[in-house]
Amino acid sequence: MRTRPTTLDSLATIRNLGILAHVDAGKTTVTERILYATGTTHKRGEVHDGTTVTDFDPQERDRGITIFAAAVSCAWDGHRINLIDTPGHVDFADEVERALRVLDGAVAVFDAVAGVEPQSESVWRQADRHRVPRIAFVNKMDRVGADLDTAVESIRERLHPAPLATQLPIGTEERFTGVVDLVRMRALVWDDAGGAPGTLVEGPVPDGSRDEALRRRRLLEEAVAELHPAALEEFCDRETLSGATLTGALRDLTHSGAGVVVLCGSAYRDRGVEPLLDAVVAYLPSPLDVPAVRGVHEDDGQVRAADPQAPFAALAFKVNANGTGRLTYVRVYSGTIEKGDTVRDAGSGRTERVARILRVMADRHAQLDRAAAGDIVALVGLKTARAGSTLCDPAAPLLLEPPVVAEPVVSVAVEARRATDTGRLATALARLAEEDPSLVVRTDDETGQTVLSGMGELHLEVAVERIRQEGGFEVAVGRPGVAHRETVLRGVRGLVHRHVKQDGGAGQFAHIVLDVEPLGGEVGVTGFEFRSAVVGGRVPQEYVRAVETGCRDALAEGPLGGHPVTGLRVTLTDGSTHVKDSSDMAFRTAGRSGLREALRTCAMALLEPVADVTVTVPADAVGGVLGDLAARRGRVTGSESRAGSAVLTATVPLAELFGYATRLRSRTQGRGTFTTRPAGYAMAPGPVAAAGGSAPGADTVR
Repeated sequence: MRTRPTTLDSLATIRNLGILAHVDAGKTTVTERILYATGTTHKRGEVHDGTTVTDFDPQERDRGITIFAAAVSCAWDGHRINLIDTPGHVDFADEVERALRVLDGAVAVFDAVAGVEPQSESVWRQADRHRVPRIAFVNKMDRVGADLDTAVESIRERLHPAPLATQLPIGTEERFTGVVDLVRMRALVWDDAGGAPGTLVEGPVPDGSRDEALRRRRLLEEAVAELHPAALEEFCDRETLSGATLTGALRDLTHSGAGVVVLCGSAYRDRGVEPLLDAVVAYLPSPLDVPAVRGVHEDDGQVRAADPQAPFAALAFKVNANGTGRLTYVRVYSGTIEKGDTVRDAGSGRTERVARILRVMADRHAQLDRAAAGDIVALVGLKTARAGSTLCDPAAPLLLEPPVVAEPVVSVAVEARRATDTGRLATALARLAEEDPSLVVRTDDETGQTVLSGMGELHLEVAVERIRQEGGFEVAVGRPGVAHRETVLRGVRGLVHRHVKQDGGAGQFAHIVLDVEPLGGEVGVTGFEFRSAVVGGRVPQEYVRAVETGCRDALAEGPLGGHPVTGLRVTLTDGSTHVKDSSDMAFRTAGRSGLREALRTCAMALLEPVADVTVTVPADAVGGVLGDLAARRGRVTGSESRAGSAVLTATVPLAELFGYATRLRSRTQGRGTFTTRPAGYAMAPGPVAAAGGSAPGADTVR
């Protein structure tokens, strides 16, 4: 491992990357093989044995899936690689969002048989939003039906970058033994005779693969030349590209997102990991290659470059609070921090002292004296910092944009089975919400029950099980309910609202005229837009902002069932003021009351969350599965045959998916699988709308 970076030159040897993929594509196995290949671990961990480094939580090992983003660090070819293994299940997409916020690059893992799957498409879009450069690794090349070309084509069709395959497989399926490196025109073969981990042997391209390798090298050069001006110039002059030009162009295209380098292998059989690490070093950016971070407020007037000598600035992206202490995981963007230093939480204005700095290896840690720009470390001693907090030098404050937190869509009521454990439950829920911002705890106004809301049924199951395991007491859980929304079908124009109050002191006066209309052309569009069409200064600008704030206050509860309102546009068209009695507060109150009055006049509709479902079942079970989807109000959108199975896609109300895993297993004798991803909102049917929607958490706990 390299020594601590103190210069810009050493920053060039750091790679901060994440492993992204769909469930069961092999992310954690890829991570394990990277740790083994780099000498960080001396034994290969296996997901099915529960012996992996990054899936260290008991629930992860029991369920065989990644639930929590785990950070590890290793060294390769003189570079330090800080790696985050992210969850692949849609319920934990918020973990991926927070990790992507602090990463410089990523490796997207795809199944060589399935290609691009629903959740791999979702995490790809998340990386697009954060402009994180990626390379692709097509895993499981030793499986029956594995095909690199098909996987590459699915990347082109569904993800829309230009896939640039830099390898040619040697052998197919069970006979997959290595790859031809098309950049350096060499063969890389792994010899795993006797069941030992594969030993990499480099040699010339086999005669049987030479013609195909030359053809694919030509196609790679042409594809790169089309996208890269310097490569095009050399290609036109020489009708070929040198290795140095090709490597430089691939790096530039990766950084810009115009192309994605595609490699292949079988991580489980230790084939393809070393070239993947070489590609990480060659193509993914260092902290010096990414744009400098900026403060979210214009008056900050500061940009922090990745410089260890600059003022300290870091973003907290994960908090782990347990009985033995509180760890705050941070990405250091600039400056250097040493143990004992005092940092400022730019959001809250509090200052705290850093007691210790830890290099993280999943659930194990190594003490550090300092951390510098480009590092991903854990800090001990911070009591109030949350995920999304900006930590900075008290003398040079800077507020960074925090990760976006998704709105919860599923809720359950929870209570301690014994009254004496009620206080312990409240403490456990507070700690969960502190660690995971996508978990929301509230008290239902009507029933007085404690309601836990999250991103899905599995998300809430994991949260409740953590309370039971870590708290040591039993919890009763109610039937899940979904988070409904209300929207405007037909608006109202020219609604006049006056807020006048006189009670002896300074009065309140605000007069506004509002137009309310649907935001989009179809039901299910979410969001809120506020505009002002007031002319002649009849409502001053500061009061216009107060009206908007009041309107946003009114969106919290709609007239149908008290659900949040979305999908509407409000226009302030006119109004008037009083020379003495008008104020921000008066116009905020008028905006809130006026919009509530307008919504009672509008034609409203109830929306329910829906999900895109992909179901993979044996061909002989298709009929029963289709009938079950129809009974769940599902709308089938497509089907295709793949390797003896049928893949069905449908849009299904989220409320109808509770318990679907058990139902699907019973209909397919345990051979069916399904995945989901959020698809927004759709109009609820008559019976649900008439009932005003299910109040999340209002059901009696079991």
